[in-house]
Amino acid sequence: MFVVFLKSVITFIVVFFVIRLMGKRQLGEMQPFELVITLIIAEVACIPMNDPYIPIYYGLIPIFTLATLHILLSLLSRKSIKARKVLSGSSVIVIDKSGINYANMKKMNMNVDDLIEAVRTAGYVDFSQIAYAIFETNGQLCVVEKEQQQQGQQQDQSENGEQPQTLLPLELVIDGKYIEQNLSLSGTEKSEVERVLDDNGLRLSDLLYADVRQDGNAYFSPKRKPAFCSKLAISGGQNW
Repeated sequence: MFVVFLKSVITFIVVFFVIRLMGKRQLGEMQPFELVITLIIAEVACIPMNDPYIPIYYGLIPIFTLATLHILLSLLSRKSIKARKVLSGSSVIVIDKSGINYANMKKMNMNVDDLIEAVRTAGYVDFSQIAYAIFETNGQLCVVEKEQQQQGQQQDQSENGEQPQTLLPLELVIDGKYIEQNLSLSGTEKSEVERVLDDNGLRLSDLLYADVRQDGNAYFSPKRKPAFCSKLAISGGQNW
């Protein structure tokens, strides 16, 4: 029992030292190769700890080997742009001036629900207020807001003596399919959505995402055409 205790303490000290040597990044800030090395270190560190008959160096040697590999790969990524792209990948724009970038979403193997969750986690709920959204190589989402548009709306409201109104978009269509519950909640008829689609030469299957706000303003993002805003006649603006 004492042997297991001693090996656990030694392994903890070594892993702690190695992780500190690798850098102070949190899991959410790691590049792909850093995350893989960290996960493997956590796995090999358990091998000598769980079995008192396995020599401790069976775990320490792989740990130091992986730490050395991490240092070499980090050095290589600093010295070479090509190596950096191979090891860490490149940032991907998922929302641009044309709306949701369907092609880049497919490359990242993401669906619209994943994007909605990421955007909300970044502190935004309204796609129409986003100029650009970029997924960094460490998985973090960077959002650039349409500042001029928002400032203009706030200025108009202040000139009219109105308080800025907080609106929450409600998803109506995702991946070409209606969200029936939200249609009912917002009081939006499918014919209203189809009217807008017909006016813009689109079918429901062409639509990647659509939402509506309490004031009836709607945002449409087709798969292969620029996003646009329109007005929908709704009857449930006070329900959400």
